[in-house]
Amino acid sequence: MTGPEIDRLMTLLARLPGLGPRSARRVALHLIQNRETALRPLMAALGDVAERVRPCSICGNFDTRDPCAVCADPRRDDGLICVVEDVADLWAMDRAGAFAGRYHVLGGVLSALDGVGPDDLTIPALETRCAVGAVREVVLALGATVDGQTTAHVIADRLATVAPGLTVSSLGQGVPVGGELDYLDDGTIGAALRARRPV
Repeated sequence: MTGPEIDRLMTLLARLPGLGPRSARRVALHLIQNRETALRPLMAALGDVAERVRPCSICGNFDTRDPCAVCADPRRDDGLICVVEDVADLWAMDRAGAFAGRYHVLGGVLSALDGVGPDDLTIPALETRCAVGAVREVVLALGATVDGQTTAHVIADRLATVAPGLTVSSLGQGVPVGGELDYLDDGTIGAALRARRPV
């Protein structure tokens, strides 16, 4: 029915989050039918991202520069660090516009089942940031899952050792149990940040 190039495109598209085989077929057909307005601009954007975007050496955000735009912004409060699981959570928090500090991307959460320990995440880098900087508070904006809460407790314990007197808080009301930050609306994220509490 289709050539190998189209089959390959549909297979690759079907691997993207939120797209199954049927959605991938529709997207592939749309791109092919709209080469000049959709396919070629998408190819150029993907090429730019592949060549230029890299993780920030300070917080782990993705950007074309290092440090990233968030870390380089002088208007942000250096005394506040919001710890998130991944870059999608950082983008969700920043989109809400309720947090004016810095961020730290863990790169996941602790999971004994998957063999993910503290040294598999960027917890040591967070400890270094808190030990040498002028950080007053760390907000643990992790999902309300068992692994997320376990990660929050481990981080709180480790930060108490390397930075005594540091306030460690977590998101309060607004984040449902089992909820993921990337799926929450901006108002819910803002309310959760304002209602943060000590861990």
